[in-house]
This record gives sequence, C-alpha cells and structure tokens, in this order.
Amino acid sequence: MLKKYFKNIGPGTLVAAAFIGPGTVTLCTLAGVNFGFNLLWAMLLSIIATIVLQEMAARLGIISQKGLSEVIREEIKIPFLKQFITILILSAIVVGNASYEAGNISGGILGLETIFGEFKHTIGDFSINFMSVIIGLIAFVLLYIGNYKFLEKALVTLVLLMSFSFVITAIITQPNIFDVLKGMFIPKFPEKSLLTVIGLIGTTVVPYNLFLHASLVKERWKNKEDVSLAKKDTIISIILGGMVSMAIIISAASIPSKDILNVADLAEGLAPLYGEFAKYFLALGLFAAGITSAITAPLAAAYVAQGCLGLKGNMQSKSFKMVWIIILLLGVIFSSIGIKPIEIIKFAQVANGMLLPIIAGILLWIMNKKNVLGSFVNTRKQNVFGFIILAISIFLGAKGIMKVFGLL
Repeated sequence: MLKKYFKNIGPGTLVAAAFIGPGTVTLCTLAGVNFGFNLLWAMLLSIIATIVLQEMAARLGIISQKGLSEVIREEIKIPFLKQFITILILSAIVVGNASYEAGNISGGILGLETIFGEFKHTIGDFSINFMSVIIGLIAFVLLYIGNYKFLEKALVTLVLLMSFSFVITAIITQPNIFDVLKGMFIPKFPEKSLLTVIGLIGTTVVPYNLFLHASLVKERWKNKEDVSLAKKDTIISIILGGMVSMAIIISAASIPSKDILNVADLAEGLAPLYGEFAKYFLALGLFAAGITSAITAPLAAAYVAQGCLGLKGNMQSKSFKMVWIIILLLGVIFSSIGIKPIEIIKFAQVANGMLLPIIAGILLWIMNKKNVLGSFVNTRKQNVFGFIILAISIFLGAKGIMKVFGLL
C-alpha cells in the first residue's frame, strides 16, 4: 500500500514544497510564539482552501494538457482584458518570484548556519555569504538536469525530510493534545491576531502554485483516468504540508520567551529546553524549506512565462531555462550580499494581492466550461466551496494591498 502511494506521489508534493518556504516557517513561528495554539484553525482553513483550488488546477492540467496561463490566454477573448491579465500574471509571478527568491535562499542559509555557523567573507563594504552560492548551485544542478521525474524525486525527498524534521520537533515539545484540538476546531481572534491570521492564509493559498500545479500534472499524467490519482496526490500532499505548518506553530508555542523573531531564534530557544537534537531537527527542516522553495519559485516562473508569452517547449528548452536561470541568479546575488529590493518586493506584493482573487475567479469560470473540460467540469459542491474561497481571496487580496500602502 505504502509502496503504491509513493509510486503515485508527485506534483502535489512539489506544491506543498512551494508553499512551505522560509516566509511560511517564520510566520508560523511567530503565530505560535505570540498566540500559542489559538490560530491553528486558520491553518486548517488554509489547508482546505488550498486543496479545493489546487485540485481544480490539477484537473484542468490533466484534461486540457495545458498550463493555466496558456488556457487563460486562449479562453479570454477580449484583447484588453487578456493583455491586462497577462501583464498582471507576469508581474506577480515572474517579477514576484525573482524578488522573493533571495528570501527562499536566505531561509536555507539560516538552517545551514544553525548547524555549521556563518561562512562569510568581507570585501570592502560588502559582506558576501558563500552559503547562498552553495544553495544556488544545488538548485541550479537540480533544475538544469531538466528531467521532471528526477526533480520530483529530489523534491519529494526534501519535503519528507522537512516534514519529518518539523513533526519530530513538535512531538519533542510534548504539547497538550486537547489544547491543540481546541486551537484547530474552535476559531478564536486573540487581540492583535488579525494580520497573523491573514498572513497564515495568504502564505498557504499561493497564486503561483495554481500555475505550477497545472503545468506539473501534464508532465506526470496524460490520461483522463489519472484525474483520481492527481486528486489523491493533491489531498495527501497538502495535508502533509499543512501538518508541517501546524507542527511549527506547536513547536513555537512551547517556548516561554517572547524574544523569538524567526525560526533560527526558535532553534536556539528549543535547545536548552529539549536538547541539541531539537535544534538540529529544526535547522534541517528550515534548510529543506528554503531549498525546495528556491527550486519551485524559478520553476513556476518559467512555466508562467512560457504560457503567457505563447512559447513552446518543455523543461529542456532554451527559453524555459533562461527564465529560471535569471530568477535563481538574482536570488543568489541579492541573498549573498544582503540586498533587499524593497520597491520591487512591494510592487510584487501588490500584484500578488490583485492576482489571487482574479485568478481564483477565472479558474472557477474555466472549471465550468464544457469546451475545455467536457464531463470533468465542476460539480455544484465544488462551485460552492470555490465561491467561498473566492470571497476569502478578495478579502485577503484587499488586506494585502492595504498593508503594503500602510493602511493597516
């Protein structure tokens, strides 16, 4: 049974790898430190929303054998609207992933530095971190091989390492199971928790994962009969990813100190209470979270650029490689010399805030088109869940944009 599951595991795990990046890890850490188990319900809601949307994206990819950006380009007939949405998708995902890539690599560095210490060299006014070059090279080699099955196996291994690391860390802290269940199923809004709740949902329900998933499933599965396999893969993988996020919140909730600002601090905080093993498990998990996101972000950007610009070719094509190489290179440069392109990040955050509700709405519209999906269109129940998630995404998008402009 287990062997059969691992044989069919695939794109869903890469999606889980993509949404559990260093940003998610840090946010879950702060949620646990500041609010204990009280925001676990927000994580549960995020997991359900992610499963619903990602299942739609996967079904679309298998039935149409096209990426989401490609289907959008074909199905939207109004030229102005098509141009606007294409530019928005490219801005949010290609520009966005380029600006976030330094954060993904920096997250992996934090994990390595917790175990091995710093590895920096100063030249004049610049301090260069060689750890970012090491992580960049690992990501480059895995992407350059350009073999989907090989990349999938490498990322699945890293996700399992990350899951194992964080779940073991949470078990070591011996949480009160009754309190954990209460936090999961009884929604609470402790004082000053609204932005953290928005953050937890926003960092899990990620627009670029919809594009990544639709493109990856067509690499893996070619037949309509495989939709059920993709659905199973999506549900199990995203629940596994959600468990990782919850495990981080649970681990962080056990630390009495409020001086924890990121997961590296959490690793140090766990060590005196639960021994050095807790620290090393957490560090390994952070390294895996950083490097998986450092691989999936350029990969998603390359798929989106191909679809939006109407470029043909697979992972081996020159145009595909050019996109992910540029994004990875920018991430390595910015993370190694400590530059944060603040204005680009703000622009990407606004674009992402607009993109999530627009893409959720377009996806729902496409999932009801028989000329695209035939008998695999959405059921009434899937549409009800979809519209609830659309409403949540409009709220999230508006809050995200307001936060960027300092209105929150």
